[in-house]
Amino acid sequence: MNIGKTLLAQLMDFLPWTTFTRLVTRYGGDRYVKSLTCAEPFRVMAFAQLTYRERLRDIEVCLAAQSAKRYHMGFRQELKRSTLADANELRDWRIYAEFAQRLV
Repeated sequence: MNIGKTLLAQLMDFLPWTTFTRLVTRYGGDRYVKSLTCAEPFRVMAFAQLTYRERLRDIEVCLAAQSAKRYHMGFRQELKRSTLADANELRDWRIYAEFAQRLV
């Protein structure tokens, strides 16, 4: 029985989300977005980095295996490979690059 947050959720709490939101607003990252905001792909890529996932298919399978814990990790919906690929292609890379600079 889980009585607390998952490790990924605890790590995500330490990030400066106000800075991330400011960068998304500056570069218009969530403009014309209906379901997958810029924070979701960031959480997915952080999850992939922490679990040593290399491909989108591998990420999708690993998240599907953890479907009961997905919401508690911060993912609101089931993520498909094509959705992640589209999100990575359409989002401005400068959002994530500048956020990484802020973290360093």
